[in-house]
Amino acid sequence: MDKKKLMLLMGAMVVAVGTALAARSMFVGAAAPQAEAAQAVPKGPKVLVAQRALPVGTIITADSVSYQAWPKEMVQDAYYIDGKADMTKLLGTVVRYPITAGQPVTQGALVKPGDRGFLAAALGPGMRAVTIPVSKQTGVAGFIFPGDHVDLVLTQQVKPTDGGDALRAAETIIRNLRVLATDQTTETETENGKTVVKTATTVTLEVTPKLAEKIAVADGIGKLSLSLRSLADSQADLDRAIAGGSVKVPAGLSKEEEDKFLSQQLNRPLDAGATFVTGGDVSRFQRRSMPSQAQAQRQMSSAMSSFGNAMGSALGAAGAGRPAVVRSGPVVRVTRGKVTTEESVGSR
Repeated sequence: MDKKKLMLLMGAMVVAVGTALAARSMFVGAAAPQAEAAQAVPKGPKVLVAQRALPVGTIITADSVSYQAWPKEMVQDAYYIDGKADMTKLLGTVVRYPITAGQPVTQGALVKPGDRGFLAAALGPGMRAVTIPVSKQTGVAGFIFPGDHVDLVLTQQVKPTDGGDALRAAETIIRNLRVLATDQTTETETENGKTVVKTATTVTLEVTPKLAEKIAVADGIGKLSLSLRSLADSQADLDRAIAGGSVKVPAGLSKEEEDKFLSQQLNRPLDAGATFVTGGDVSRFQRRSMPSQAQAQRQMSSAMSSFGNAMGSALGAAGAGRPAVVRSGPVVRVTRGKVTTEESVGSR
């Protein structure tokens, strides 16, 4: 190849490379504004939005909401705006209306402790609130606060039909009840950063309609006491229920839906598998159980028979001119020749 052709070939290659570089710079320059426009942050104040779906009754915590920039022209007066709203005062409030994830939280959607409708909003779907009287002893000396979970214990004395000592018994009738309020307070009171412990006279609990009826009856039977539960007990009960098959997690749930389902199960009251203790379990001088109905009937029949025999002997003695002797206890009839007498068992 001569020198002239070689020069032409090199010139063509230089032109091709230059054209490719120019085209690349043009494409990159055209794409940059589009990427910048797609990543543009709205210019406006930061408003409070939900980090996840907040159904009715959700208690606001620090991880459930956050401030996010919002277009200025779309900001409403009912929004909580960063710098104007006190986040610490919003913690512990309850969601009154459902809020979807990413939706701004409005002032009408939250209800604060002490406001009208707070307790009704704090109740779970289908649940009821009942109040029981407590004392310093039955209310764990004031160390039960709203949000805690307790067991309900019924103590009673049952009068036997055989005339003996009463049967003393205590049984745990309902477990894992959520405390909604103590007296008329729905939040824990603090002073100088420390929790204030006060003895309450009443405690309001979250129950199902059926358990509300059960507690009303139990209150008339005997004395009700509260037993404070450990935070780990509810999770252990739920694990046993899932392992035993009494609680089944629906298939096809998302992680968020599954967490919500398990949270509802953790707060669910339990009235199955109640335990009890009688006086005989505490002291050998107390009754352990009540006599069976058949045993009670036999004792009653024996007593009536003894009473009838004693009355018959008294009437027979009175007719024969002998002093009437009323015998108590079991008797036997003894016949000597033609004479029949009744003798008390054990008499000489």
